[in-house]
Amino acid sequence: MGRQGLGVWLLATGQTLGYACMFYSFAALILSLESDLGWDKRLFALGPMLAIGMAAVLAPVMGRQVDEGRGQALLLGGAVLGGLALLGLTQMRSPWQYLALWAVIGVAQSACLYEVAFAYLVRRYGAEARARIIRVTLVAGFASTLAFPAGAALAEAFGWRGAVLVAAGVMLFVTAPLHWVACRLIRAETAVVVEVASAKGFLAAAMRRPVFWGLAGLFALVGLNHWILISFLVPSLVEMGVSHGLAVLAASLVGPAQTLGRFVLMRAEARISTAQVLGVTVVMLLGASVLLAGAGVSALLIFGFAALQGGAMGIMTILRPALVAESLGREQFGAISGMLSISSLGASAVAPLIAAMLFETVGPLGMIGASFLMALVALGLARWVVALR
Repeated sequence: MGRQGLGVWLLATGQTLGYACMFYSFAALILSLESDLGWDKRLFALGPMLAIGMAAVLAPVMGRQVDEGRGQALLLGGAVLGGLALLGLTQMRSPWQYLALWAVIGVAQSACLYEVAFAYLVRRYGAEARARIIRVTLVAGFASTLAFPAGAALAEAFGWRGAVLVAAGVMLFVTAPLHWVACRLIRAETAVVVEVASAKGFLAAAMRRPVFWGLAGLFALVGLNHWILISFLVPSLVEMGVSHGLAVLAASLVGPAQTLGRFVLMRAEARISTAQVLGVTVVMLLGASVLLAGAGVSALLIFGFAALQGGAMGIMTILRPALVAESLGREQFGAISGMLSISSLGASAVAPLIAAMLFETVGPLGMIGASFLMALVALGLARWVVALR
């Protein structure tokens, strides 16, 4: 393995730990948080909602910073900021402290997770970045596999504050150094830096096309479907009669299923069109909701849910840039893709709150039914987007 390859693998490991600590920690620890603090589920859900909302708002700003050569600083600084915010979370006692710290975590997410990491790789590798991006997503797909069992074990042994303290330590003493070393290796081995021209006029023209808004709606619905289910997956399964241990196991398998989905797509992409992959992927989301709804009858169905839901979202990670490029062109791809990420990140931001409201009002089956309807509308939008291209 060359130094260049090692740098990408180290960045992939840093992304995995970053997502485990700052993204999946809420879903992994929600039952422990609720048991200790006794707050309303909707209040808990506001935390990650604020975080992802901040990430969505800041996405274009962070993208411009990467274009101006500050990607390494963002990846390192975001990891440090995330670790400090998690450290603060271990000491919080009131709702306003909880929400304020999650907002800071959102700033950290926007600075050092996927969007910035991918933009950094594109800037360093240009047309050769795609293979390296896939490599990062293959490894980072295991973030939930790490977060759910580790969060459950640490919370059981030390309480949720102890679990978050460990996450803070990982961000400060593992993720941040990994990002720093990875960027140094990548910079040392990439002599050519891709310069990004102004895209204001081109972006405005793209936003006037119906296909742009069709893609924005599609990505938002897929994000809502996934994060509504994942945010309250463990509480929903427990409410439906599945044991807590089995629920945690099922949740931890969603990540490996994402990686498996990406491997399958990589092997089959030469024989199947982007439009066909899109249709199959959304149908997988529909099937996943059906299987999850039946978990109260047979707990074994939750493993089918994990396979379909995780596989579909893993494929979407790779499918998304292909859809954008084929629908809106490759010129100024980064600017258009960054703008479209606002819809998917925004949907992910409000998903935990919507999930909490649905869980409290119509129960887990009602929440699953709402997610099924979102996937059904996404299927209609997918057909429309394909027709417009």
